[in-house]
Amino acid sequence: MAEIITMPRLSDTMEEGTVAKWLKQVGDKIEEGDILAEIETDKATMEFESFHEGTLLHIGIAEGEGAPVDTLLAIIGEDGEDIASLISGEATTNGSTADLKAEEPVEEKTTAPAKIEETVADTKTAATAAIPEGVEVITMPKLSDTMEEGTVASWLKQEGDLIEEGDILAEIETDKATMEFESFYSGTLLHIGIQEGETAPVDEILAVIGPAGTDVEAVLASGAKAKEAVAEKPKVEATETGSTEPNLAQVATSTASSNGRIFASPLAKKMAADQGISLADVKGTGEQGRIVKRDIENFSPAVSKGAPAAAPQIETPVSSITGSALQPIALPVGEEGSEEVKNSQMRKVIAKRLAESKFTAPHYYLTIEVDMSQAKASRVKINDLPDTKVSFNDMILKACALALRKHPQVNTTWNGDTTRYNQHIHMGVAVAVDDGLVVPVLKFADQMSLMQINASVKDLAGRARTKKIKPDEMEGSTFTVSNLGMFGILEFTSIINQPNSAILSVGAIVEKPVVKDGAIVVGNTMKLTLACDHRTVDGATGAQFLQTLRAFIENPVTMLA
Repeated sequence: MAEIITMPRLSDTMEEGTVAKWLKQVGDKIEEGDILAEIETDKATMEFESFHEGTLLHIGIAEGEGAPVDTLLAIIGEDGEDIASLISGEATTNGSTADLKAEEPVEEKTTAPAKIEETVADTKTAATAAIPEGVEVITMPKLSDTMEEGTVASWLKQEGDLIEEGDILAEIETDKATMEFESFYSGTLLHIGIQEGETAPVDEILAVIGPAGTDVEAVLASGAKAKEAVAEKPKVEATETGSTEPNLAQVATSTASSNGRIFASPLAKKMAADQGISLADVKGTGEQGRIVKRDIENFSPAVSKGAPAAAPQIETPVSSITGSALQPIALPVGEEGSEEVKNSQMRKVIAKRLAESKFTAPHYYLTIEVDMSQAKASRVKINDLPDTKVSFNDMILKACALALRKHPQVNTTWNGDTTRYNQHIHMGVAVAVDDGLVVPVLKFADQMSLMQINASVKDLAGRARTKKIKPDEMEGSTFTVSNLGMFGILEFTSIINQPNSAILSVGAIVEKPVVKDGAIVVGNTMKLTLACDHRTVDGATGAQFLQTLRAFIENPVTMLA
């Protein structure tokens, strides 16, 4: 019996995914455990393996295309098996087996539009009834788990245009990407509710589609907000019936094309950025000229164009002062200028999360200076061993993990009426990426050796920068370390990574004169600043934690005990 495989939910926040690459093709024999495809989420690209054996009979989502969770991804069954009814949606799917029982009526397996209208009528106000038949009110969709508002980057259709089901209406910028927004309805675009460049919250009226000549003012005045459930009809069907109908947005990032935009998949855009390839130079072979992964892999750069000529130098004459007479001075002449750059949704979310932490958690800061002489000597000896490599950051992470074990009050979370004491120690490591900042997590770091910490940090940080890291590898930290010492920063303060109670800021190691045994000698010191949430960590507790941390760092041998 044929097995229906749907778009998997690869993280607790995933709502849709993009097929970056198919590793199997229709007709291939599939064994349990075979990797079928690489699927790109909003956070990482992951391999998806089969839990079934048989022949790959059907591929439902082509390479470079996106679809919501539970959409038909593939069908595996016996060679030559008839799967027409499965593809046409006559059978209900649950992500594993399509059970075609003759006694089950088809109408129970799908949700008809009339059924949705009945549900909406039961839950919405009477104003909905005033909306003419065939008119659809479309609202700003929630295109990611963190999205609270969206910005219309551009409208690809204008009021009065005829719309076919599947047409791309607009490009909508979220906190994570710019996505194409397609129509699930046919008719005339009667009304645009959010103009290009404008931002509006989720569920705000985006557009109205219906028969030409419809009184739009009457529709808007009749409670268009009550049509929210109808506007999200595809989402209702996918959730309640397991329907494989497409999502509100097909994931495709756009930058420029013949009409000012280039259509490219998120993976292709990332690969182009990593390789320094301009998308304007790449010819897309995907649907409607869309640039996909294979186009970047096969791209051969043309002869580079000459660099633009340097701007001419403007010479400003300067008059001299002779005798006691002050001669006129020729001052520079120019035009004042500035540029307003619209904040991306990602930057807005980062700003919001940091502001919430800063303004809800009463921060205070404690700074110590640590003698790094023994740490430097120990690191040299450790790294002289075969196949061994540790960094100062590895030592600090290990020292923090051991200090947290001795000071459990710092390893806590404020929960309003209660304080959660975490009995495990998961160290967050702040890593800068092109799009912002991520925090991979070393789980049970107090039980890891220095070499294990070094290998884990390299692995997690590397995959974070290439967006290959798994979502669960960035969750669950109980304490965070942020290190800017490699940039020459001597001292700084960080905003607490909630729900942690503290974060450590690590500065650069500085060679300078210090006093030892009454004599001035050359020393190596480093400043550490602990930001604490005063709701859970009192000043004395934070100070005691730093004393323990200093003892471990200044005497690295104690971390090996």
